[in-house]
Amino acid sequence: MAGRPRDPDLEQRLLATAWSLLTSNGYDALTLTQVAAQAGAHRTDVYRRWRSKVRLVADVLDTYLPPVPDPDTGTLHGDLRAFAQDLAGAWNEPWNDGLVGFLADLRGDGEAGRTFRALVSRRSQPLVDAIARAVRRGEIAEVPELPFVGNLLEGPLMHRRMFGGGPLTPEELDVVTWSVHRLLTGTSVKP
Repeated sequence: MAGRPRDPDLEQRLLATAWSLLTSNGYDALTLTQVAAQAGAHRTDVYRRWRSKVRLVADVLDTYLPPVPDPDTGTLHGDLRAFAQDLAGAWNEPWNDGLVGFLADLRGDGEAGRTFRALVSRRSQPLVDAIARAVRRGEIAEVPELPFVGNLLEGPLMHRRMFGGGPLTPEELDVVTWSVHRLLTGTSVKP
């Protein structure tokens, strides 16, 4: 005999509660017991769906992180700047405070890792599209190693967040964007 079917409303309530707790208190303070209590559910309701905090948070991020916009500014530099600006906004969100702990926990959980990598891939699509447009416009001759380009744009933002500095200033974000643009195009002329 099969068990009771899952209640999709309860699952959504648990995810919403976890998102609220994550954004207000951070990853490190989040517990599955706390999610259950605040959602008006039993601990077993949470543990039946997510065996660990890292799996719950991977699903929460997959559900609640908004998509990255894909503005077509007409230039590679403009598209890179728009993508970097959106990343900067995401890295400045308070829930990122516990991201180091989440990433450390993620390494030990293949299922949560797959969920998170799929999320990262979807959120990187605007960069993929910007590069494809730049190739079609003739701004760059070939498609570069896309994950590396994303790392070049996001790396300074992540570093600043994880090591306690403030957000990048607009001028610093321009330097990052210009540097990636220069690497991709080989030109030293600012757009």
